[in-house]
Amino acid sequence: MTNPSPQLRAAPEAREPTRAPTREGVLRAAAKVSALVPHTPLLALELPDGGTVWCKAECLQPVGAFKLRGAWHRLTDLSEKERARGVVAVSSGNHAQGVAWAARRLGIAATIVMPADAPAVKLNETRRLGAQVVLYERLTQSRDAIAAQLCAAQGSVLVHAYGDPWVIEGQGSAGIELASQMECFAGGPPTRIVAPCGGGGLVSGLALACPEAQVVPVEPEGWDDVTRSLAGGAIVGVGANPPPTACDALQTMATFPINFAVMTSRGMQGVAVSEAEVRAAQVYAFAKLRLVVEPGGAAALGAVLAAKVPADGRTAVILSGGNVDPASFASVLRGESESMK
Repeated sequence: MTNPSPQLRAAPEAREPTRAPTREGVLRAAAKVSALVPHTPLLALELPDGGTVWCKAECLQPVGAFKLRGAWHRLTDLSEKERARGVVAVSSGNHAQGVAWAARRLGIAATIVMPADAPAVKLNETRRLGAQVVLYERLTQSRDAIAAQLCAAQGSVLVHAYGDPWVIEGQGSAGIELASQMECFAGGPPTRIVAPCGGGGLVSGLALACPEAQVVPVEPEGWDDVTRSLAGGAIVGVGANPPPTACDALQTMATFPINFAVMTSRGMQGVAVSEAEVRAAQVYAFAKLRLVVEPGGAAALGAVLAAKVPADGRTAVILSGGNVDPASFASVLRGESESMK
């Protein structure tokens, strides 16, 4: 039997309960992901004012979102004993599919805790990929508590959607690809990266990957806990009775200290976008790039189109996911078309 490659050999720290994510870990994750799937395209997008922004189309990943990056890095670093006990994850759908996809490829049993109101396309695809789905009520039950109970009962490893160092490093692999692509096509690395933000796993990973770039987290209005946490210097939650949002992928109740530490060390400042700005971004990406982008995946582009974040010619936007129910997406296209008449 041959030894595994350096990229796939489990790191010693995989057996430690906690550690800080590092840029070295991001580079190791990027090597793993590059050996697994093709790099997602970087597309130049002309803005209404004539400027250009560079869009990293993570919506074209095999699971329709960037989430397989963190899942693959985490699961491939598990020991054989850990793999045998399986994994548990919490997700509204994109991380669920990333973990399920990686687990099936590696022969690991996966249980995913998902909200009962998750889009049907995400629930169905997670089940199709072979994961067991446990549903919960988003506003009245704690998904983290349910996941902890499952881990205790099954002896499984928790693969958290954002509060995990391997997941953060894996998501950061998108930034390594992005920097290389922009050197080629934009004349230099990104000066600013605008990305959708739920719990902060993606923006934390991007900050580690591209330390010279300004990273801007974008959240839906009413779910902008990271933006408010960064402004106030301490973690605050969403609070009671948050408003409804189409951005299901960005509905996290609070960030974790591991993410907040990275974000604050980089002096990040967040931005909130309205539902109308998100819909306009979905329509614009479809019209100009021929891409289907889900609401949460379009949030960062919405902030740029609304001029809430400037584009300087080397500004990059992460289109983080494209898992949207066809009927919902068609409704967005119809609604925006009617509003422009």
